[in-house]
Amino acid sequence: MTSDRNQLNQRLAIVTGGNRGIGREIARQLASKGLQVLITCRDEDKGRQTVKEMLQEGLSVEFQVVDVNDAQSISQMIERVENNFARLDVLVNNAGIILDRGVSVLDVEESVVRETFETNYFGALRMIQASVPLMKENRYGRIVNISSGLGAFEILQGFLGLKGSSSAYRISKTMLNALTCLVAQDVADIGIKVNAVCPGRVQTDMGGADAPLTLEEGADTAVWLATLGEDGPNGGYFRERKPIDW
Repeated sequence: MTSDRNQLNQRLAIVTGGNRGIGREIARQLASKGLQVLITCRDEDKGRQTVKEMLQEGLSVEFQVVDVNDAQSISQMIERVENNFARLDVLVNNAGIILDRGVSVLDVEESVVRETFETNYFGALRMIQASVPLMKENRYGRIVNISSGLGAFEILQGFLGLKGSSSAYRISKTMLNALTCLVAQDVADIGIKVNAVCPGRVQTDMGGADAPLTLEEGADTAVWLATLGEDGPNGGYFRERKPIDW
């Protein structure tokens, strides 16, 4: 990764899983707002193609291969960010997987649960732990965790008539919500804000072509949280820029 030292005063955002879907649209919108955006994913070819297309739009984006399941991969990336930019302002934890769609909690395999948690929860935890020290140096940071309403306790309790399918995915998002609250408490006095967002059902591979929300609509709240002013919320859970219940 290379960088012009003249860009050191430009806010820098990292978007994990930014090569497609909501992550790509979040990255595009942040870059459109003038941020330098580092798109990360595991697939180098897809990541570089995404960056190539955005560069053609005149957006300030770069690409880095990062596996959120690999602490060393994350550590090496953060070291390069520190050396090249001397700052990190925004982290969007978007990388996520769903492996048990439609599978009952009574039938889901333990290996599937572990793999889901590894990416959806531990991946976000690793990214946050690696990023906060660099944010702390400049006493500024915005961390956005891409969650899901399916992990909210109101829905887990069956108030919407849903049963225990996709349990690994849903519990992983409940864990991510808890992580949001705990990190928000620990960084509240050092200029960092941490929030979770439910983007709703969006027209992506995961959401389906018949989903009610466009990519632009699905990314909007995350981008809003990633660019909050000093008076913005910390430790909240949002959909369509409005607080929702955990």
